Amino acid sequence: MHRLQTAHSFWTSEPAVFPNEYPEFGVHGRGGKLYDWYGIGQPLLMLPADIVGTYVEKMPIFADYRGNDPTIRNIFVTYTTNILLSVLTALVCFRFLQLLGFTISESTAGVLALLFCTTHLHYTQNMMENNYICLLTLTGFCYQYEWLRSGRRKALLIGSAAFGLNLLTRLTSSLDLLIGGVFLLLVLWFEGAGKKDVWRKFVTYAKSALPVYIAFFGMDRLYQFHRFGTWTDTYVHYFALEHRLHDPTLPTKYPWETPFHVGFLGPLFSPEKSIFLFDPLIVLTIVVAIAGWKYFGPAVKSYVVVGFLLVLGYICLYARYTVWSGNFAWGDRYVSTAVELAAFISVPILMKYRTQLGRFVWGVGVGLVACSLVIQLASLAFWLPLEIYQGDDLGHPQWVIWLRFKNIVAFAFGKMDAWGLNTDSITYDAWDYQHLTCWNFLPFVLRRMGAAPRWVVDVTLVAWIGSIAGLTVTLSRLGRMLDNYGRILP
Repeated sequence: MHRLQTAHSFWTSEPAVFPNEYPEFGVHGRGGKLYDWYGIGQPLLMLPADIVGTYVEKMPIFADYRGNDPTIRNIFVTYTTNILLSVLTALVCFRFLQLLGFTISESTAGVLALLFCTTHLHYTQNMMENNYICLLTLTGFCYQYEWLRSGRRKALLIGSAAFGLNLLTRLTSSLDLLIGGVFLLLVLWFEGAGKKDVWRKFVTYAKSALPVYIAFFGMDRLYQFHRFGTWTDTYVHYFALEHRLHDPTLPTKYPWETPFHVGFLGPLFSPEKSIFLFDPLIVLTIVVAIAGWKYFGPAVKSYVVVGFLLVLGYICLYARYTVWSGNFAWGDRYVSTAVELAAFISVPILMKYRTQLGRFVWGVGVGLVACSLVIQLASLAFWLPLEIYQGDDLGHPQWVIWLRFKNIVAFAFGKMDAWGLNTDSITYDAWDYQHLTCWNFLPFVLRRMGAAPRWVVDVTLVAWIGSIAGLTVTLSRLGRMLDNYGRILP
C-alpha cells in the first residue's frame, strides 16, 4: 500500500506519505516533505495499473460501492499487476530452463515448482517487491546466458536491462547483478574455455552491460537526489537519523546493530524464519546436487553454485540489519527470492536424472515437493502477520509453519477461542483484527469488511471458485499433454 501510494503521488496531488502515518512510516526529505523509504522500481511497475484503476473506480457500475478496504483501485492494481508478473515469470523461467538443456516436460515442471512450491506463491498474494525482483533476476540470467551461447548482443542488453531495473527496485539487488556475471564465468570455466576466449567474452560483456548498469544506477541516484538532495546517501541514513531523534536510546550502529551470528543463523535455523521450513525445496536442491553433481552439465552446475552463492550473499548482507528477517513477512523476505531461485531448479534436475539419482532420492524428492506445495498453499490462508501477533502472547520463538496449520484447522472448525489462538495482541488494532480473523481471499475479505453488497460478494465467490476449478482443469490437461508428449518421443 505504501508503494502504491507513492505511484499515486507521481501523477496526482496526493503525497507519497500522509502526515498521519509519521513517525511510524516515512522520512523527511527536501523541503521537509515526507517520502517513503523504498526504491522507485515497484511504484513504476504499478503506475499504469494505478492510473487505469483510478478511472475504473469512478465508473457508474461502482457508484454504490463505498468500501475503502479494499478499494476498486486496489483490487484492480493487485490483480492486473500480479497476473502480469506471474505470466512473465512463467515464460522467462520456461525459456531459461530450455536454454539449460531441460526437456519441455522438465522445464514445465520447473516452472510449476517455482510458482506453486516456493514462497513465490505467497508473494503473489502479498504484494511486496519479491516477485518483481525474482522476475527481473531470472530475466537477467536467461538473456545473458542466451548471449553467451548465441553471441546476440540484443540478448545481452535485455538481460543487463533486467538486472539494471532491479537496482531501481532494491539497491541491494546489485548482488544479483554481480552473481549474474559470476554465472557466465563459471559456465566458461566448467566448459574449459581458454583464457583468450574468456577475455574476449568479458570485454564484449563489459562494453554492453556496464553502460546499462551505470544508466540505471544514475536513475536511482537521481531519484535519491529528488527526495533527499544527495547523490551519495540512501534512505537508510535518514531513516536512522529520524529514528534516533524519536528514540535516543537506539544503539549508535542502528540500523546495523544486530550481532552477525544472530542475523546469519536466523534465516537458517530460526523456527520463525528458517528457509528450510518455508522453502523445503532448497533441501531437495542440496540433495540432488550432492547425489548427482557428476551428471550435471556445465550450465546446470554453474547455476546451482551461483544459486547458493546468492542465498549466502543475501544472508550475510542483511545479517546485521536491525530487522534481518524482513519483519512482517512470511519467512525471511530479504532472502526468500534468492532461495526460490536456488530451490526450483531441483525439480527439473530430479526429473532429468531420475535414473542416475536412484529410487531413494526420487522418493525423498516427491515427498519434499508435496510438502512444499502444502506449505505454500497454507501460507495463503490468512493475512501474514497472524502468527507474528500471536507470538507476542504465546511467546517466542514460535514454529510458525505448525502454528499456521493449527490456525487453519481451528478457524475452519470454530476452535480459535477454545485453543487459545484469539490472543489479545490481534485485537489491539481494529483494522488489523478485521483482516486477521477471516480467510485471506477476496470474497471472504469483502464479506468481512461489509462494504460490498451481498450479491457482489456472492458473484466474486463464484468467480473465485470457478478460477480455482479452471486452474485445476488446466493443470490436469497440461499434465496429460506432457505425458503423451513423453510417450511419443523415441
